[in-house]
Amino acid sequence: MNRNASRIFAALFGVLAVTLPFFAGDYPLQVARNIMMYMALAITWDMLLRSGQISFGIAGLFGIGAYAAILGVIRAGMPAWFSILFAAIFSGVVAFVIGFLILRLRAMYFSIVTLALGEIFRIIIHNLHDFTGGPEGVVIQKGVIFGGDANRLYWLVLAGLAVAVAASYWFEKSKIHFALTAIRNNEISAKSSGIDIFRWLLLAFVVTSAIQGLLGGIFVQSYGFATPDTVFSADFTLLPLAMALLGGVYSTTGPIFGAVLLGLVSEWLKLKIPYGHLVVYGIIIIIVILFMPQGLRQLVRRPAHKADGRNA
Repeated sequence: MNRNASRIFAALFGVLAVTLPFFAGDYPLQVARNIMMYMALAITWDMLLRSGQISFGIAGLFGIGAYAAILGVIRAGMPAWFSILFAAIFSGVVAFVIGFLILRLRAMYFSIVTLALGEIFRIIIHNLHDFTGGPEGVVIQKGVIFGGDANRLYWLVLAGLAVAVAASYWFEKSKIHFALTAIRNNEISAKSSGIDIFRWLLLAFVVTSAIQGLLGGIFVQSYGFATPDTVFSADFTLLPLAMALLGGVYSTTGPIFGAVLLGLVSEWLKLKIPYGHLVVYGIIIIIVILFMPQGLRQLVRRPAHKADGRNA
């Protein structure tokens, strides 16, 4: 997407996101919350992808954050708002610890390990019956945050999305961008240029994991319950991944664009084929990788390049 198109799209999306609660009902706001949740996860996945590392562990860190938040309230008596911050911190710490073990891996080895870690987290939570509630999960007895008010929950999710967008722009505009791009392009050249590869990879992994945990905390506080199969669902990995690939990777606006389109489609798919929608996401991922590796951004770039060529 060229700069002008990106700015226009970002401005229109921002205006719609801020004004939506003033004219939409509860159901549209719930759909919008779901889309923004997946959108934020797509952005965090893209942020780590800029280093060349492909993670399939989004659901794992999201679920860890969800359980950190709800158990913080139930077991430690934390205020609801603080449990969300605790979820981000806890997920970031977990990522920092496991980062020392897995960030030496590259390519498919890193991807496979992140996928396995998500399943390991789910199994651990599943089997700690006395503490986590086991497969039945746990419920916040005093109710969800804000009493379930649709408008206030919308603003809470929008705040989570704003954190993801701000972090993504920070990655784009700071020296992190140059470090991660150099690592993705050629690690040997990056290392010879004095870039501390492990340090930058660890920073990207911890920041993205902390935001994913934050979103998990927001999710569980919005609905008031958590079960292993719900918060560690493959939806929280496949759908954000498909959104980022569809819109275009290595940017902030790409995942946002893909999330708006695929988010609306996903709501329709869940109604029509509730147990088969993941297959559709997988097909979308395959099609995009094979025929549109740059996502829908390339469809906008081509006319822009042709216009520049005619004006030259």
